[in-house]
Amino acid sequence: MSMDITFLGTGSAYPSPTRGASALVLRREGECWLFDCGEGTQTQFMRSHLRAGLITKIFITHLHGDHIFGLPGLLCTLSLQVNPDLSKPPLDIYGPLGLRYFIQKSLELSHSQLLFPYAVHELVPTPNQCPAEEFKDFSCLDEASQGAQGRILHLDPVENSYLLLEDEQLVVKAFRLFHRIPSFGFVVEEKPRPGKLNVQKLKDLGVQPGPVYGKLKNGTSVVLENGVTISPSDVLENAIPGRKICILGDCSGAVGDAAAELCYGADVLVHEATLDDTQEEKARERGHSTPRMAAAWAQRCKANKLVLTHFSQRYKPRGEGDADVTEMKRQAELGLDGQEVTLAEDLMTIEIPMKKEERPRKHLEFGMKS
Repeated sequence: MSMDITFLGTGSAYPSPTRGASALVLRREGECWLFDCGEGTQTQFMRSHLRAGLITKIFITHLHGDHIFGLPGLLCTLSLQVNPDLSKPPLDIYGPLGLRYFIQKSLELSHSQLLFPYAVHELVPTPNQCPAEEFKDFSCLDEASQGAQGRILHLDPVENSYLLLEDEQLVVKAFRLFHRIPSFGFVVEEKPRPGKLNVQKLKDLGVQPGPVYGKLKNGTSVVLENGVTISPSDVLENAIPGRKICILGDCSGAVGDAAAELCYGADVLVHEATLDDTQEEKARERGHSTPRMAAAWAQRCKANKLVLTHFSQRYKPRGEGDADVTEMKRQAELGLDGQEVTLAEDLMTIEIPMKKEERPRKHLEFGMKS
């Protein structure tokens, strides 16, 4: 079961010839999940090996323009590429309160009609996610969108997070971040897979290969002809942990303690680093992070791999211009005692391997291509 992340845009504020605006795709089992959709995202799709038509879910971290201005256009283009079918499952879009209104009004004012259903699931932020003077209550906009598909998701007071979706294979949650406007991070975590079946032990019990093996592997107890009951735990080795991917929106830090727990042990942590360490005061004033700040968060979460993105356009790709982005890599690695840090580049793909068995945590080997 392959899984990889492709960065479509790694710059902040606006798209440039060297870096597109914020967007990345998490691909799993043929599905594409898009995280943020800055201006020009659909063009970046065309430049990549990905197909925008395979997008089944979209996640928006916050409502700043460099993260959402590409969304209406992308939706309209997707509509041009499909056969009209309002009976198909809706495209699920997750993001802060106000996102549904933004999409509806963009489509309404441009006289655009989508030929597929979509549902916007809005996260209700809390006032402590941004400076008090910047917080806006958009609940009135939700009232203006009555009849639209989608849920309103409130913070779980116990878990201190938002449950977005859960099925037999994975769970997706959101957590709060502090920025100039409310921002969110997302955790995609696969559930553990059943461990390897101990075939020799089954044979010793007189059980030959057959349908019984499949039932035990799927977690169902079986009763043999001699009346002996075999439970899956009797013949299955330790469960194989799933992969965990954490993608943070713009922020200068997390709100509450749940974020660190949710991100703990992440296989890949994608974190913004808008400015370098010498600009930390300015970064904090603007609700952003530096490489040192991102590294501190990765260290706290015991993340296996840190990937930096959302660079100010002043920092050019390697070897171009005076403000070389590679200095940010060095700054982050200093904060992680030399652990390698990856600097995201447009159209870079990071492959995330499956875990084979439960064992003491160590740094995994990741494939990377661009």
